[in-house]
Amino acid sequence: MVRAGLTVARLTEAAAVMADEVGLDKVTASALARHFGVKDASLYSHVKNLRELRVRIALLASEEMTERIAEAVAGRAGKGALVAFADAYRDYALAHPGRYAATQLQLAPEEVGDSVGFRRSVELTYGMLRAYGLAEPDLTDAGRLLRSAFHGYVHLELSGGFGHSRPVRESWSRSLDALHVLLENWPSGQEGE
Repeated sequence: MVRAGLTVARLTEAAAVMADEVGLDKVTASALARHFGVKDASLYSHVKNLRELRVRIALLASEEMTERIAEAVAGRAGKGALVAFADAYRDYALAHPGRYAATQLQLAPEEVGDSVGFRRSVELTYGMLRAYGLAEPDLTDAGRLLRSAFHGYVHLELSGGFGHSRPVRESWSRSLDALHVLLENWPSGQEGE
């Protein structure tokens, strides 16, 4: 272990790079051990199992992605913030598909712990949506809509699901225009109607 210089941080970063290159599902203890030139057992003095390693990738990615979104939306509101938020989200997912996949894992509260990435992501989302005049429960509903729209679009784009000749970026831009109009005209109503 000393010659390989293994640390939790180095293992997590290498696993994240590997996830981007070959896919999250192909990140294994054996592949990571080969990368560092050590036996599989050497990894387990740093991480308990493959699940913990994937959770660590998710936490790293959520912090990276949230930081990019925060930088993009700083000083913006309304449509400017929505577009900056969405573009930062999409750009990160396309540049880091394996890390992005890790952010979609269902994590238990004890796995998230005191990580700021996921919490800050919610705060940024709600802050952006408050500029549209939304309050609960509409904040939660609109946040879920945006996450579904962004994730669905990115997932289809990453998997080659857009085969039409129209440039994907143009459709993305028009989709954000439509989401902006929807958020400006969010339907009022009582919960459960």
